[in-house]
Amino acid sequence: MKVIVNDNMFRVKVCMTPETIQKGMMNQKFNSDFNGMLFMLPECGEQSFWMKNCITPLDIVFMDESQTITDISHNCHPCDTNDCEHYNGYGQYVLELEGGTCESCGIEKGQKAKFTL
Repeated sequence: MKVIVNDNMFRVKVCMTPETIQKGMMNQKFNSDFNGMLFMLPECGEQSFWMKNCITPLDIVFMDESQTITDISHNCHPCDTNDCEHYNGYGQYVLELEGGTCESCGIEKGQKAKFTL
């Protein structure tokens, strides 16, 4: 699947099941097959993500049901304990990108993403 924000196209892995949502980017790196991960959550509302067992810093982009960016957590750092910082935002969709991508691509709160469900 592809997600487009500000003419930037990201090839994403989609996480829809409880198992894939919980695993997320744990022990994975982006590669030539995908440079983002899109979480499709069952409901729009307050969401909380953490970076347990992630390998690289991430930007976490929260989007509402209309695919409008509601919040961004920049350069979230990995951790390897159960006492990780949580990153919260409102939305039904969450896009994880390599840390620093939002800043370098001019991705900001209030902009719209485009993807087909």
